[in-house]
Amino acid sequence: MSDWFFRERMRPGRISLFVLVGAWAAAMMLLLPAGVRADSAPDWLRLAAQDSLPTYPESTEAVVLVEELFTTVKDRGEIETRYRLAYKLLRPEARQHYGNVRVPFDEQTKITYLKAWTISANGAVIEMKEQDAFDEKITSFQVFSDKRIKVLRFPEMNPGSVVGYEYVQVHRPFAFEDAWYFQGTLPRRHAFFMLKLPSGWEYTDSWVNYKKQEPQSTGPNQFQWELDDVAAVELERQMPPWQAVAGHVEVKYFPTKPELRAKTTGSWKDLGTWYTGLAASSRTASPAIKQKVAELTANAATPLEKMKALAGYVQRQIRYVAIEIGIGGYQPHSAPEVFTNQYGDCKDKVTLLSTMLSEVGIESYYVLIDTKRGAVTPEVPAMNFDHAILAIRLPDGTPDTSLFAITNDPKWGRLLFFDPTSKYVPLGYLPSVLQDNYGLVVTTDGGELVRLPLLPPATNRLLRTAKLNLSDAGNLDGAVEEVRWGAPAFISRTQFLELPPGKRSKVIEDFLGVFLNNVTVTSVSAQDLENYDQTLLLDYKFVADGYAKTAGPLMIVRPRVVGAKGSNLLTGKKRKYPIEFEEATRHDDIFDITLPAGYVVDELPEPVKVECAYGSYKSEIKVAGNTLHYQRSYEIKDVIVPTEKLDEVRNFFKQIAADERSVAVLRRANP
Repeated sequence: MSDWFFRERMRPGRISLFVLVGAWAAAMMLLLPAGVRADSAPDWLRLAAQDSLPTYPESTEAVVLVEELFTTVKDRGEIETRYRLAYKLLRPEARQHYGNVRVPFDEQTKITYLKAWTISANGAVIEMKEQDAFDEKITSFQVFSDKRIKVLRFPEMNPGSVVGYEYVQVHRPFAFEDAWYFQGTLPRRHAFFMLKLPSGWEYTDSWVNYKKQEPQSTGPNQFQWELDDVAAVELERQMPPWQAVAGHVEVKYFPTKPELRAKTTGSWKDLGTWYTGLAASSRTASPAIKQKVAELTANAATPLEKMKALAGYVQRQIRYVAIEIGIGGYQPHSAPEVFTNQYGDCKDKVTLLSTMLSEVGIESYYVLIDTKRGAVTPEVPAMNFDHAILAIRLPDGTPDTSLFAITNDPKWGRLLFFDPTSKYVPLGYLPSVLQDNYGLVVTTDGGELVRLPLLPPATNRLLRTAKLNLSDAGNLDGAVEEVRWGAPAFISRTQFLELPPGKRSKVIEDFLGVFLNNVTVTSVSAQDLENYDQTLLLDYKFVADGYAKTAGPLMIVRPRVVGAKGSNLLTGKKRKYPIEFEEATRHDDIFDITLPAGYVVDELPEPVKVECAYGSYKSEIKVAGNTLHYQRSYEIKDVIVPTEKLDEVRNFFKQIAADERSVAVLRRANP
């Protein structure tokens, strides 16, 4: 699945829209289209450059002075877009982030006009034309596409300069929907969106993360929206994706001609019907597919065993390669083509697996989803998807004790969600970014938006045990065993298997280096590294010189040797946005440290137990003979913490961080 072109057009700073008000809007309308002399700036840009700006935070790199979009829909379904944008640069860092114009195009989208200008702080103007631009391809070793980007670089990118550009695109969309992202990571001074529709056409505008604004009518079937001083989206650590928090409008067009009406999807059901039509002829098994299914399932006695055999084959043997020409960004290739080539993108892999499952009598459905949790708004049907996975309808009687990614649907029964593109996530689990996320299940009856399950903490576990020895010089050595399943296992498999065998020990070296100085890893081994549906076991040994600190007869040692759960995430100024965790999870540490001969425990930290609605934590240190026993557990129960609950979570992490810094004091028994 790829909606690259849609997202590239609508990314803030490229084609997100910001509108003007009052006299500004009237002035801008009179200037369309603008005449431009060689090495002169158009009037709309000069007017923007003269605007008096309010005071912005010192860290603000640039401000969008004006952003304008003029969309004209033709009766035949062709759409012309004229786009203008002007920045004022405030800091030198703006050169790196806002130093060029990037305009996407493909076989369905033509650029008919492109110019850019720089107005330096002293008023000098430099003009750049389309012939000064160069093209960038989207093709890589994994993706081949007809989509390209035309790039113009601004000269004289200095603080105080104003840069602006204007382009016109003409395209024939596959679906009559658009998006106006009027909020991005820069403050917007003015923004303007004008829509012109053919006679008889209608539209809908759905506002997300922003109060609905009513348009002005500027003529027969012409509408304009205006906004002023739109605040920037402030980037915060572990915030939801900007698509989930930024203000934007989803716009749909409804034509009068029946042959064009099929391109409009007013509901989730309509979207599913549209996609069903695209994929209608893709899932037909060839003789070669039938033979392969028989071969793979020959020794499988149950439906679940058959599912595992087929899912594992598509997941591991079909390489990820995307061929996306025209509608190919949405429409899957046929199952026989994918099987013959032994490659495909996410929707192709779903198509092949669905076809193979059908051969053993198991029904399954496309699921369109976005890998950015929160990008899909349930109340606003739109093609905000960048990925495809599969919903497998479990046959009656199939045991599901090892299958965690299940939803019980009143219509379809038990649906097992599976991502054949994710290399290391076996059947029964889901990648973290897809959990607690919305997906469109596509059936012959249309589409239905469903919320995918959030897997419980017990399915994503890390149990770390260590047997360690502390010398009288303060050196620490010993062995660690990690048992990982669920997300912790997927993460480690990705880290290890993406490296050649000879370099995999560096994963452990880098991990230990975060917590230990002067550390040397002496051995690393992994069990069931390539058996993705098995628990992953990691064993490693190390030596850390000078771990404990001595002060006369005392030795100071931190019982929490490795691993960090505390966070300064909520320190500093007040946050604007929620916190988003990767997944619900549980981690346990059990460390036994044999004390050096002649030392006894003089002081131990108190046990700690902290709970909030989103997590729990407890730790305890005991002494048994000459062994210091440290044990703790940490659990995250949910993935989204709303802003009104941040204080509760702040205190939770503050107490964990304090506990992780705590130390045990040892005393030499016979100084």
